[in-house]
Amino acid sequence: MQTLESLTRDARALANGDILLSAPEAEVARQLQICNACRYCEGFCAVFPAMTRRLEFGKADIHFIANLCHNCGACLHACQYAPPHEFAVNVPQAMAQVRGQTYADYAWPPALGALYQRNGLTLALALVAGLTLFMVLAVALKGQGLGALWQAPAGGFYGIFPHNLLVGLFAPVFLFAVLALSLGVRRFWRDVTPATSGAPLSTPATMEATDAVLRLKYLDGGHGDGCHNEDDAYTLSRRRMHHLTFYGFMLCFAATSVATLYHYLLDLPAPYDLPSLPKLLGGVGGVSLAIGTAGLWRLNLRRHPAHGDAAQKPMDRAFIALLFLTATTGLALWAARGSAALPLLLCLHLGAVMALFATLPYGKFAHGVFRTASLLRHAVEKRQPNPIGLGAD
Repeated sequence: MQTLESLTRDARALANGDILLSAPEAEVARQLQICNACRYCEGFCAVFPAMTRRLEFGKADIHFIANLCHNCGACLHACQYAPPHEFAVNVPQAMAQVRGQTYADYAWPPALGALYQRNGLTLALALVAGLTLFMVLAVALKGQGLGALWQAPAGGFYGIFPHNLLVGLFAPVFLFAVLALSLGVRRFWRDVTPATSGAPLSTPATMEATDAVLRLKYLDGGHGDGCHNEDDAYTLSRRRMHHLTFYGFMLCFAATSVATLYHYLLDLPAPYDLPSLPKLLGGVGGVSLAIGTAGLWRLNLRRHPAHGDAAQKPMDRAFIALLFLTATTGLALWAARGSAALPLLLCLHLGAVMALFATLPYGKFAHGVFRTASLLRHAVEKRQPNPIGLGAD
């Protein structure tokens, strides 16, 4: 019977000999071979039951399992082979590196995948471009020079930017983001489906995966007490801040969608007053998004460096900052309606939203899309017979 040490050597040889695997993918394959021999963390999250259904790990298996990982850190702190042990098993960090690679590999169009490696700079440039665009437009449309940016306009928002102009600017950018993300995750789905039994989606599997996504089930650390922040401390704060951010974002999106229906179906143009549905949804969503992103920023700063990929920190923080800026400028815009601060705040808000839309397919937002796809495939696969006849789901 092979010892853990011999399995480690075999895994390294397999990884080094497989020219189809990148260095991060080969490292995940090596570590999963060790984990498969140990199985101490088998009940922690979806990663380990999926792992036990495999004896070897090809590219599609690695991409699938890496995107199942929620980077809670529990397995790292439970692992007897974690650094400084010579096996150097750090599953959260290895998985994070592969996830970053999958976002770039499956980006559409492929040439723009490199933006993931320069996301901090890309976001800054997109934000500058967005702000410049709307400030120039504000000055040009008002025809009053820079003074147009701090004068109370007649007609509210649409007295500065006509509705049709805003639709013409934002709709193509948003639709491109949806198209790019859809085509990217479609390629990912096609690659991982054969590696996850090939069985089609079923209603029970879809319901289970949806529940896991909406509850952020696997951010409980495997023991229900949450993720690790630094050293061996754990808390539910990360899960709660993710919930505030996710549902805040969805409420803001719902507010925009309802306002669109009001405008086109009911001939009720913005702005809206309380207690209108768009204002209620947007107000609650904006506050939730601002609190959630502020909390995530603080937790990101406190996170132990071994818990993730340090190279992705700029991407993580850029996305958090942009969501926070979108929420806070939206709330400030609401408070400043009818005042001389409205034009400048409107330019700031619209510039932030434009930058958010433009960078959605090439930033941290992608992790939610790919993770959802992996959770769906996991829910399908676990309902199929175990191909190696070992382990329990």
